[in-house]
Amino acid sequence: MASGHVMKDEPVPKPQPAMMMFSSKYWSRRGLSLDSAMFDQQNQNQQHQYQQRHTGGRMSRRTSFCPIEEKQDKEGSEDSGKTAVVFSLKNEVGCLVKALRLFQEKHVNLNHIESRMSKRVPNEVEIFADCSCSKKEFNELLQHLKDHVNIMSFNTPAHVWCAEADEDEVPWFPMKISELDQCSHRVLMYGSELDADHPGFKDNVYRQRRKYFVEVAMNYKFGQPIPRIEYTPEETKTWGVVFRELTKLYPTHACKEHLKNLPLLVKHCGYREDNVPQLEDVSLFLRERSGFTVRPVAGYLSPRDFLAGLAYRVFNCTQYIRHSTDPLYTPEPDTCHELLGHVPLLADPKFAQFSQEIGLASLGATDEDVQKLATCYFFTIEFGLCKQEGQLRAYGAGLLSSIGELRHALSDKACVKTFDPKTTCHQECLITTFQDVYFVSESFEEAKEKMRDFAKTIKRPFSVYYNPYTQSIDLLKDTHSIEDVVRDLRSDLTTVCDALGKMNTYMGI
Repeated sequence: MASGHVMKDEPVPKPQPAMMMFSSKYWSRRGLSLDSAMFDQQNQNQQHQYQQRHTGGRMSRRTSFCPIEEKQDKEGSEDSGKTAVVFSLKNEVGCLVKALRLFQEKHVNLNHIESRMSKRVPNEVEIFADCSCSKKEFNELLQHLKDHVNIMSFNTPAHVWCAEADEDEVPWFPMKISELDQCSHRVLMYGSELDADHPGFKDNVYRQRRKYFVEVAMNYKFGQPIPRIEYTPEETKTWGVVFRELTKLYPTHACKEHLKNLPLLVKHCGYREDNVPQLEDVSLFLRERSGFTVRPVAGYLSPRDFLAGLAYRVFNCTQYIRHSTDPLYTPEPDTCHELLGHVPLLADPKFAQFSQEIGLASLGATDEDVQKLATCYFFTIEFGLCKQEGQLRAYGAGLLSSIGELRHALSDKACVKTFDPKTTCHQECLITTFQDVYFVSESFEEAKEKMRDFAKTIKRPFSVYYNPYTQSIDLLKDTHSIEDVVRDLRSDLTTVCDALGKMNTYMGI
C-alpha cells in the first residue's frame, strides 16, 4: 500500500504520502524500520526480560540450555564434536528416553548431552549428544537415528552449538495465512487520524466517515467476505474525477500489463467513472488471475507487517476516499490509489510473483534487512519504471495514481537509473516531493531475478517456501523439510516431462 497521491497539474508539487507501510512522520525521516522505531526505547534496560521472538511459528522465551549429563575426560574434551550429533524431537513426555534407547541399542555411550527448545521447528527440542565410540560405530548410529529422529547436524563441536544460542532468535512472522490478522491489525497510524494540513481535517462529517472505515477494517478477519461499502454521492464523484483524469494518461504512460488488465477490471469489477469498485469483487478477480487477494486495512502498517502480507499474496488495501475539496491530491494512500495503481498490476502473474518474492525475503529478516527490502519495494512496486518497445513506461502504483508525478517521471527532467537492489536499497525515499531518482528494469522477470540474488544476502538461519495448498510457510532448515519440497518439484517436473513427450508424439515438436 503506497504513496496514494494524485498530483495536480501545478508546477509546484504538493506533499506526497508514503506508501501504506511507511509512516511519513517516522520511518522516512529516521531511516529506520518502524519496528525498530517503535521498540527502540522500550528495549532499553530490558536485557534480562523475556523477548518475543520467532521460533518457527510460535512466540517463545530466549533459548535456554539444560545440561542433562556430563562425563567427559581430558582426552574426550579434545576430540569433542568429532562424534557428536544434533537432532530434534517432539517436545512430549518420554521423547528423550526413547531417543536415548536408540544409543543403547547401538551400544554407544554418551560423554555429554544438552537440550534446548528448537529455534527452527515449533513444539520440538534440539538435543546435542557427544558420543564415546569409534567412527564406524558413530556412522552406524547415524544410520539408525535417521529412521527415528530428525538429524540436524553431526560432528558439531559443543562450543559451536552453544554459540548459536547466544544469537538473537528470528523475529516473529506469520506461519499461516490466518495469522495475517495479527499483522493487519497492528496499525501504526489510523486512517481516521488526520494531520492539521489534511484537506479533511476540519470536516467533521468526513472525519466520522473515516472512523467508519477504520472500524470495518479492524473488525475484518481472514476468511470473511470483505464488507461492501455504500459510497456516498460525494465519494463517488471524487473517485470519478480521479478515474477520468488518470485514464487519459494511461495509453501513453502506463506499462502494457496495466493497459491489458484495466479493461478486464472495467468488465468484471465495475471500474467506471460513476462507480467505486468493491474490494470483495476485486479480490475474487485477482485470485483467478494471479492468486493474489486483498483485505481491508485501517491505516499505516510497519514495513515488516506489510511485506508479510505479500509473502502470502495478500495485499492490504484501504477503502476510504480522499477529501472531495481536492480530488487530485491525497496525503495518504486511499482506495483510488489502491484500485487504479496497484490492482491492475497485481492481476499480472509475473508481477504478482515479483511482489511475493519481496514479501518472502522479509520473513524472519532483521530490521536492517527489512528496511532495505522496503526501500526496494518503494522504488519498484511504488515508483518503478520499465522499458517496453524502446519507451519508458510506469509500473509503480505511486506513479500510476499521480497525474503530476506520472508526467514528471517520464519526462526529460527526471533522473533515471538502472535498478540494482544493492544500491537502490540505500536511496532516500522522498515523501514530500517528487523522487530525486527513478529506477528502471528491462522487465519484471529481470527485477525478480535481481531481487532473488539480493535476498541471498539476507541473514537468517533458514530459507522459506510458500505452500500454496495449505497457504502456509515451510521453513527449509534441515534435510527433511528440503526433501518435502524436492518431492513436490519432482512431481511437477514429471508432469512437464509428460507434456513434452506428448507434444513430441502428437505434434512432432
